[in-house]
Amino acid sequence: MKKLLLFLFIYSSFFSIYGQNQEENSSEITTTYYLIRHSEKDTSNTSDRNPDLSEIGIQRAYSWTSILKEIKFDAIYSTNYNRTMQTAKPIADSNQLEIIKYDLSTFNFNEFKEATKEKIVLIVGHSNTTPSFANDFIGKNEYQQIEESNYANLYIITVTGNTVAHSLLKIN
Repeated sequence: MKKLLLFLFIYSSFFSIYGQNQEENSSEITTTYYLIRHSEKDTSNTSDRNPDLSEIGIQRAYSWTSILKEIKFDAIYSTNYNRTMQTAKPIADSNQLEIIKYDLSTFNFNEFKEATKEKIVLIVGHSNTTPSFANDFIGKNEYQQIEESNYANLYIITVTGNTVAHSLLKIN
């Protein structure tokens, strides 16, 4: 866990410094996106289309807060489902931010990129939307839909000018 936190801190610091140097030396700017899937949901009622998090899911949501504590987010986005909002809330609270809700049926990816330019953004989504977002940012179909039992993926995407760096970490 300490190694992971150190990695995230160094990764984030590098791109912060790199972004500052780029701004001083050129017109290139840096935007960083962190993408996670919602935590474990309560599956006791199979007819519930908008379940809350399970006890394990609540614990994971708070774990994400610890894992991402060194990241100073400018914005936190979530779909308007109980499980995504409940996953985002502890992180939003620790960053003193309101959660910005997005609707997948009306979502415009290009407008989103423009609105989040030069920011550090967390996006909380679903097993199919999170890798899809990552693929949209990197411009290729590298990441597949997340398995139903996997709540551990952390996608980090950094965009500087026309250069996109990306990584996928598994946080258990």
